[in-house]
Formats: sequence, C-alpha cells, structure tokens
Amino acid sequence: MKPLAIFGGTFDPVHLGHLSVAWEASELLDADVHLMPANVPPHKPPPTASAAQRVAMLRAALQGQSRLTLDTRELEREGPSYTIDTLIELREEQGARPLVLLIGADAFANLATWHRWRELFDVAHIGVLSRPGVDATWPDALEREVAGCRTADVSALRGLPAGKLIELAVTPLEISATRIRELLVDGREPRYLLPAGLFDDAGLLSPYRVSR
Repeated sequence: MKPLAIFGGTFDPVHLGHLSVAWEASELLDADVHLMPANVPPHKPPPTASAAQRVAMLRAALQGQSRLTLDTRELEREGPSYTIDTLIELREEQGARPLVLLIGADAFANLATWHRWRELFDVAHIGVLSRPGVDATWPDALEREVAGCRTADVSALRGLPAGKLIELAVTPLEISATRIRELLVDGREPRYLLPAGLFDDAGLLSPYRVSR
C-alpha cells in the first residue's frame, strides 16, 4: 500500500529547503507527502506570520504538482501541535495505510523531549532525513530505544502500518527561514531561496517586510 508521509514545521516562511527534502522523501518512499504547518509549535517560538498567511504561502508554493499536499489540521486544533495527537487522528482516518513521520536528523536526536514520543512508533513509521554519506549520531539512550525498529529496506514500511525507523538520505539545501526573514526585513529579495509562487503576489511576504 502506498504510504502517506507527514512533514511538519512552522513554514515561516516555506522555502526551497523544505520543498526539496519533502520531494526527495516522496520519491524515495514512493509516498504522498502532507506538509503540515504547526499551530503552536511546542519546541519553537511562535511564528511571525499568522496561520492564514502561512497557509496562503504554502498554497502558492505547492501549485502545479501532485506529490506534495497541504494539510491544515494542526492549525484547526486548539493548543500545542503535538505530533502524537496528529498521528492518532490520521491513523483513525487512514486505517492500516502505512504512515511515515518525516523528521530531520537534528530534530530526531532530541526525540526523547517530545510529548509521548514512544507512542509515535505505535501509530507511524519514522523517516529520518539525513545527509548522504553521513551517519547520524544519536544519544545512546535513544539508540537503545529504537534499535529494534531500524530498517534499511523501504519495502518493509509498505507491509506494516507503523513501527519502523528508516534513514532517508536527502540533499539538504542550507536555507534558513530565520535568514530569509532577516533579508526581507532589510528590504532585500531572497528570490532564489523561496518558491517562485511566493513572489507572484506581493502581499504573501508582507508579514516579514516590517521594521523590527
């Protein structure tokens, strides 16, 4: 069964680094990928742009392709955007379809700080987005916890709805949303860091063009 992968974040703003790794993961897994903007991210400061503004930017960025889809469910839910709550909701909707939570290698190293993190494996697989040729280094306690879940075989994810951990070597683009916001505040145009669609409507980037 074709997996459904979930790629979350604040997307403040969405940039080419986000889209590049989501697209590669989609190809590696032969999966549909839902880009899921967080409402209240538990581990980050509140976004600069509003929920409606971030949704508008994502819609513009995702025009004209089918692999990546916007999913706004976390924005429609009150309180912190806990990943476990989202995955439980998706599991109820998707039945036995394989779900894959996509997480960057740095974020995965801190997985033990996430809300009810051990339960993530009960409802989804985890795909760790890593650099080609670079072995991820994780805390010993986390390594011991996930050792029995690891696989290098993508097909292993298709036969089970949840429970596996796989590293996905993707090509990271060194693009920072923080740096993009700084450039926009300074009146500069980070045109080749952002999807072209964000420049088609002058209002889309207005949340970042104000003086600090």
